[in-house]
Amino acid sequence: MIDLPLETFARELASEVDEAVLSGQESPYHEQEFTRIVLDRLADDGALENPIALWQEGSFGRTVYKINGYSIPEDEERLVLITTVYTGESIPRALSRDEILRACSQAMKFYECSRKGLHRQIEPANTDASDLARRIFDAGERIGVLRVIVISDGLTGLKSIDLRDAYDGTRAIVDLFGIEQLHRILGEGLTRDDISIDLEADSQALPCLKATTESADYEAYLTVIPGAVLADIYEKYGTRLLELNVRAFLGLRGRKSVNANLRQTIREEPARFLAYNNGIVATADSMEIGVAPSGLLVIRSLRGFQIVNGGQTTASLHRALRQDKADLSDIQVPAKIIRVGESANLDNMVAAVSRSANSQNTVQPADFSANEPFHVAVESLANNIWLPDGSGRWFYERARGSYGAAEFASSAKAERSRRFARETPKERRFSKTDLAKYLNAWNGAPHLVSYGSQKNFQYFMQSMKEIHPDGFLPDENWYKAFIAKTILFRSVQKIAKAQKFPAYQANIAAYSVAWLAWAAEEAMDFDLIWKKQQISLELADMTADWVTKADVALRRSAGNRMPSEWAKKEDCCEDMRERAPRLLKRRPPELARAP
Repeated sequence: MIDLPLETFARELASEVDEAVLSGQESPYHEQEFTRIVLDRLADDGALENPIALWQEGSFGRTVYKINGYSIPEDEERLVLITTVYTGESIPRALSRDEILRACSQAMKFYECSRKGLHRQIEPANTDASDLARRIFDAGERIGVLRVIVISDGLTGLKSIDLRDAYDGTRAIVDLFGIEQLHRILGEGLTRDDISIDLEADSQALPCLKATTESADYEAYLTVIPGAVLADIYEKYGTRLLELNVRAFLGLRGRKSVNANLRQTIREEPARFLAYNNGIVATADSMEIGVAPSGLLVIRSLRGFQIVNGGQTTASLHRALRQDKADLSDIQVPAKIIRVGESANLDNMVAAVSRSANSQNTVQPADFSANEPFHVAVESLANNIWLPDGSGRWFYERARGSYGAAEFASSAKAERSRRFARETPKERRFSKTDLAKYLNAWNGAPHLVSYGSQKNFQYFMQSMKEIHPDGFLPDENWYKAFIAKTILFRSVQKIAKAQKFPAYQANIAAYSVAWLAWAAEEAMDFDLIWKKQQISLELADMTADWVTKADVALRRSAGNRMPSEWAKKEDCCEDMRERAPRLLKRRPPELARAP
């Protein structure tokens, strides 16, 4: 028996997949739609970095392979391949060991075949699959870690599998995202829950000292982590360990002198690393504390581990191990690990710790986006500005899950529930990452949008801080123009999907919106879009032509490079601007005032 919240989540997800298939706007296959929906939501929640759905199966010689998606993190030393086990059953069942192993094996075979030249066999040669296979082939041994993610509507268990030296020295890590794990991440919001570190099994439990009293609303433990263990943890999880690190959030780089000093100490005086380095400050959603035979407290395992301060130290150790072949056996890293109690707020605690602990660069309160005044102001505008006909409003989901909470609150009475659905339907909901995507695309930064939801949001917040160092509070005119940009972006996105391009739809949509912005030269009639709450048929027809041209232009601009990766570069943005179409004399009404 599975518990009711999990069963409800599974039914709602299955219903969403059914609706997408029946709409005819997406794939006619349930497995593909399940994969697309789950990957989109994992990206929005930050659990995966810019995942791209890609259904590719076949054989290479006698080897059978299959993947359902991939992700290439900014750190090019790692690759994520996604495979789906879709059952389609209304009540989730436990997957068999053979089902899971077969899916893992076929995904890893895609990687192996790509290393052997699979791209030469895939036809047509300009597909996303051939581009990915070529990227893997060209990267060769630079890919040190292969992460295989199995997503499923069945029950898989939560334990990850770490296969060292799986192929030609590549380390393979298998993470199981079954329906119970998806519920934890997408339903309950535990995006870090799959970061599970079994210190006792992987290396050794860490002797520690409890540093808090029973009256505190958190637990803090002081310990020392071997440098090799910390580097290994970073190799396995990469920058996902730094999601709550303000410096990672801002996309800032440590000063060269700091990194140079770290590397010098690692290479020349490893035994003094403990004396010279401030160490790390980390949080954990949960931790297992035990007692060693000596009577000392030890940390046996950590779940939801996040490095709040010390990201430079951690990354430098890993870099020294991989690039410099440094011996980390004598390096010890001081660490303070905090488990926040149920009565405390993790985000507020992390913000306070970061403000106190991060002294290398100035950290402003606005760096923490959860309660940043800009987002609070947008939420207030969304709550108070009605559509021109007074029929409803848009809903700004400033805090993740707030739409669902509002929907649930209205469900107590049937009339309130119907009114909420009528006034704020799901199609008029937008999140912080949506806001950043629409604004960055219109502001001529489609290359940042191409990084994916979370990374693009980070760039957006950083640029907001730089442009408005004293803060920015939007007004009603700004909000109405933003909603018009939202309608425009979503319309372009829908038109691009209707064209059924074989790949790169997200990149094509972002660059098409940027083309419109460049062509309009600030003369787009957003007031007209706001009043009608849709774009004109003339603009839709023009956009249909432009998205087709954007597909061709992006591939030509990329040349032999992978278009989805080339799309992230500023050079690509500049080149695509040069390739932008020109407005015809007969223009859509929204562009009547354009030069």
